[in-house]
Amino acid sequence: MTSAERPGASASVCTPAAPPAAAAIFGDHLDAAVRFAHRLATDGVTRGLIGPREVERLWKRHILNSAVVTELLPPRSRVVDVGSGAGLPGLPMAIRRPDLRVDLVEPMLRRTEFLTEVSTELALGDRVRVIRGRAEEKAVRSQVGSAEWVTARAVAPLDRLVKWCLPLLSPRGRLLALKGRTAEDETAEHGAAMGALGAVVEDVRRVGETEPDAATWVIVVRRAPGPGLPRKGRA
Repeated sequence: MTSAERPGASASVCTPAAPPAAAAIFGDHLDAAVRFAHRLATDGVTRGLIGPREVERLWKRHILNSAVVTELLPPRSRVVDVGSGAGLPGLPMAIRRPDLRVDLVEPMLRRTEFLTEVSTELALGDRVRVIRGRAEEKAVRSQVGSAEWVTARAVAPLDRLVKWCLPLLSPRGRLLALKGRTAEDETAEHGAAMGALGAVVEDVRRVGETEPDAATWVIVVRRAPGPGLPRKGRA
């Protein structure tokens, strides 16, 4: 999720061309990724979903490093994207991997309207759902709970994120927190707090390494070991 700007911000900057890494990452689905980038650069700015200064780095900073998180997902996974905002990382993941089912959880109406419009325009079908609400709300938990995978990008500090997202996970589920360069620091800073919440960091992974413009760091979080839960490895 990117920082919201005031509605009515200028959309005069042209949509940046897709870099070579985009073709390598999205393959046959590049056209959908390009259309998503265009919506972000135009409507995304005018409707206050991203800042005008982010347009020039849409691909490198937002779209590509969202899409490569799919490297961590097995086939036909169900993903809950918490605080989806303008659809990051959920929509690039769904575009790159048509086998995924993605729930985009977002509390703000103007953002959910945008997400619904873009999902329809890109013909993502019923494999992408837009859920209006907050992860900690009972109604949201009843709709998207017992998830195999939960993703979040630039939503909150790691301890608060775990508090919100851990109840959404199945016993063997994983939270994938996109933290970029702060991943190691946040892991060290919030380790004790996560332990008190019943969570542990399983791994800190760098994804997208084959395409330098796409690479980012992901913190993989799971429930603390207990009866019937594995102590090592991902489900």
